[in-house]
Order: sequence, then structure tokens, then C-alpha cells
Amino acid sequence: MSQTPEEALPPYFNISPDAALAEQGPPVGTRDFADIASRCTQGRDDLLSRGHGLEGRKSLRLFSTWEITKYLIPVAPAHFRRVLRANPELPQGAAETEGGAKWFTLDEVQRLRAHFAAEGARNKEYRPWRPEGLPAKITAIANFKGGVGKTSTAAHLAMSAALDGYRVLVIDLDSQGSMTSIFGGKVADEWDTVFPLIARDYALGLREENRRRVERGDPPLPLEEMLETALGRTAGDVIQSTHWPNIDLIGAQLNLYWAEFQIPVWRMALRGWKLWEALTNALERDGVLAAYDVVILDTPPALGYLTINGLAAADILLVPLGASFLEFDSTGRFFDMLHSTFQSIEEGENLAARALGRPETHFEWDAVRAVVTRYDGAQQAELAALMQAYLGRTLSPWRQDFTALVGQAGEQVNGIYEADYRDFNRDTYARGRRTFDETYAGFKRLLLGSWRRDELAAEAEDRTRKESA
Repeated sequence: MSQTPEEALPPYFNISPDAALAEQGPPVGTRDFADIASRCTQGRDDLLSRGHGLEGRKSLRLFSTWEITKYLIPVAPAHFRRVLRANPELPQGAAETEGGAKWFTLDEVQRLRAHFAAEGARNKEYRPWRPEGLPAKITAIANFKGGVGKTSTAAHLAMSAALDGYRVLVIDLDSQGSMTSIFGGKVADEWDTVFPLIARDYALGLREENRRRVERGDPPLPLEEMLETALGRTAGDVIQSTHWPNIDLIGAQLNLYWAEFQIPVWRMALRGWKLWEALTNALERDGVLAAYDVVILDTPPALGYLTINGLAAADILLVPLGASFLEFDSTGRFFDMLHSTFQSIEEGENLAARALGRPETHFEWDAVRAVVTRYDGAQQAELAALMQAYLGRTLSPWRQDFTALVGQAGEQVNGIYEADYRDFNRDTYARGRRTFDETYAGFKRLLLGSWRRDELAAEAEDRTRKESA
């Protein structure tokens, strides 16, 4: 049947104002936002509950013999089973059906990994490398454009590193708390976030300033009750365990955004306080960098004070972006803002440092890489190649493809590594996992290269010290 001219019109013609009004409903007032927020919270809790166990916390799935020998411990399945039979004290796994495949918890995988590292072939990497005596490496995931995959990239890198055998701390600096949700964190208020760690750093600086003021005979600056409370808080008070045995979390929630207003107030009150060093100081002061191998920072989609703290603390900076003109353009502006922000800090600090004969401030990162996320090779190959040509080494050659596995994992509030491969076609699972495995491999190269550079520098310094003794 042929359409009449009226039926062929676009849908935005001939809209009845009365019908539009009937669909629109009454005006929305300030109080209505509370109702909308409440309904969102109920829906959020419902969605999260789908990934939670009966005890109300998320639980990590089990890992099969096939998965362990293919992805986690580099041994043949037959040899893996022989080692288990020869060592009955090792975890033997549990079968879901009589004679079926054996499944293991990640804790059990860690015990098996330790056994193979001690007893297995010396030329195989059963445990990931980390040099003795050097601190954890901190990686910040940042871009001030939202929707580019910062949180999913940060979460999957944390999970990749954990499956590889590293001890991982995830720090959520985004008051939206998406990373906290992925790891099932419970955060009551800002005192369960990084806020008290930053507040304590300021309080310590204020206390030192008051000591100097008293020595000069000047009245001390007031130390608020909130700062007194912060002086009693450490990283151990805000770090919580997750359903991953070797991933811990410092979570975030909406009140953390208050720090964006409080930090500049503190800076104005105490000009000598280096606000960008607060997070670094807290992690070093509380032994966090010795307790973990990798620290992952998920930053807000803005270059605010929390992001500056995260970037200043980081050894490695990863910048996710999509292969689109707008995201490429926005990311260029992000790097331009990084330049102006940190150059401004350096110039301000070094003007005084030169006058006083003190060491100058220079920010430096072991590596900075942009990472293409949600990549569709059929549609974006030409633009991605152009981006690679302009950015060169700065753009990681590994691109995170968007597959069915990626989409389903996001819908279920899970990471890809938390998805049970039996829920997918085997090829779909392998393809979806491969794109993140390759991204992690690229990240691990940066990690190991950074550690090796530090190790060589420490060895050279040690030789120089011995020669001059």
C-alpha cells in the first residue's frame, strides 16, 4: 500500500500541542529530584543484586581447569592434573557433576601458582615479575571527556593484574562511584573515601606551620575538629576488601565531591601546602606502596583537584578515548589542559624555589599512553590509523574491540573476567577476552619497563655509593 503525502512526512510534523501536553505531565520541582533519585537508587540496588551472593556481597566465580591452564598458569592440562594427583595437599577443585570438569576459586589458583613457581620449570612465568625493594607502580586512568571507558578500562586492568598474580589496590576518585559499584564496595560517607587522607596531609602541614609560628612568637592557625579527626585516620581505615582475594578498594560516593570545594579553601589558608602531593604523601606514609604491587586510580571526568592528585601520584597515565573525531579532538584539549595545569604549578613553585636556593619541582611520568576503547574495526579503522599516525607511540597499538561479551558484562555490572565463559559461544568469549588481554599485555610492558628502569637506576646509585665510600 502506498503512503499518502501526510504519512510520508517526518515524525516531527503535525504534532498536536494538546497531545504533547498530555504526554508531558506536570512541571517538575526541586523536591521531585529526590523522588527521581530514590527510584534510581532502588533500580541500582536491584541491578547490583543480580551480581551479589545471598550474603549481600558480590562473589567471584570459579575457574575451570581449561581456563587455568590456558590463561592463568602456563602448563599443559594433562601435566596440571598429574601434579594435583601427586600432591593431594594442594587444592583439588570441585566438580559440578560426577566426573565433570574441576573448578577452583581464585584463592586456590593462587596456591597452585605458588606451588608451580616453587617446584615447576624455571623458564616459565608462574608469577609476574616485580623487583625486590621497589614500591608499587601507580597508574591513573584519566580523560575529562565522559563515556570514553575510563572506569571499565581501570576495572579490567585491575582484574587482569589480579589474575596475573599481582596484589592490586583500586582507588575510586570519582564521586559517581562506578568503580566502587563494580567491586561491590560499601561507602557510608566521605570518611570512607580518600578525603580523610587528603585532609590529614593538610592537617599535618598546618601543624608544622603552627610549630614554626609558635617559634616566631606568632599565634597559631586554628585546627578544626574535622582536621583533628583526620589526623587519626590512615589508609588502613578506608581500604576495604572486595570479592577478588587480591584486589582491595578505597571507594567513593557522592560526598567525595565536597573535596573539590574544600581543597582550594585549605590551599588559600596555607599557601605552603602542596595540595597535589597529598595523595602521594598518604600512600607513602601509610606503607601502601609496599603492601601492593599495582595501584589503579579511576579519576573523575574533569581536571579538578582530585584528578590532579591522581595524576601527580601516578607513574603511568592511560587516557582512554574512542576512535571518533570528537573524542580525538577532546583528548587533544585534555592534553593541552594537562600541559597548562602542571606547567603553571611548576612555574609557581620554581619561582620561589630559585629565590630560596631549593630544588625545583618537575612533574614526570614513566609512560603516557592513549588507548582506543569501544573499537569497531569495520567502521573506525581509517580514523584509528590516522590517530596512530599523529600520536605515534603515545597511542597504544592495542584497541579494545566492542564485542557481545563487553556489552553483556556491562549490563550485568561485571567485568569481562568475571563473566562465565559457558554463558557465551566459546569464540565470542575468546574474542571478547582477547581484546582486554592484549590491552593488559601492553600495560604490563609499561609496568615492567618502568620497574626495570628504576631497578637499573637503583643499581647504578648503589655502585656509585660503594665506589665513593
